[in-house]
Amino acid sequence: MNIISTELQGVTIIEPQVFGDQRGFFKETWHKERYQSMGIEVDFVQDNFSRSTKGVLRGLHFQKTKPQGKLIQCLAGEIYDVVVDINPQSATYGQHVGLYLNDENHRQLYIPPGYAHGFCVVSEVVDISYKCTDFYCPEDEGGLIWSDPDLDIAWPVEQPKLSAKDQVYPTLRELNL
Repeated sequence: MNIISTELQGVTIIEPQVFGDQRGFFKETWHKERYQSMGIEVDFVQDNFSRSTKGVLRGLHFQKTKPQGKLIQCLAGEIYDVVVDINPQSATYGQHVGLYLNDENHRQLYIPPGYAHGFCVVSEVVDISYKCTDFYCPEDEGGLIWSDPDLDIAWPVEQPKLSAKDQVYPTLRELNL
């Protein structure tokens, strides 16, 4: 397993060891002791599965008072995944990390609690699995507008398919945390 730190505190790219042959492949997607030894010491309480089609953009989401850490992986297809630092006291406030996760690079992304997260679907269809450190709480949900000019995220889509709420979230400057 290879661990890659990013510019954002605690946001980590994980490259699991993949064992493959002519029949396919095998990989461990979570091993508490192994991940703890690499510095990811969390307790996951909820697993989620998401399927989306090409051009869908989900995010940028977070929970206000019950933030969730997430371990994200792409099971089939490809996404462009983005994490934004929304902590005004952080040295990297307003900065983001973006990377491609797909079923060929097998990369996982660990996002500690307290960041905004979103992704855009690049392939025709994508299946994503993610583990969460806290339960989803709809009334605690917040978000940032995906197209915030101050964030300057290079999304690989110009006219994304968005949910109604993702179309009206505030910019980071307008956000009251």
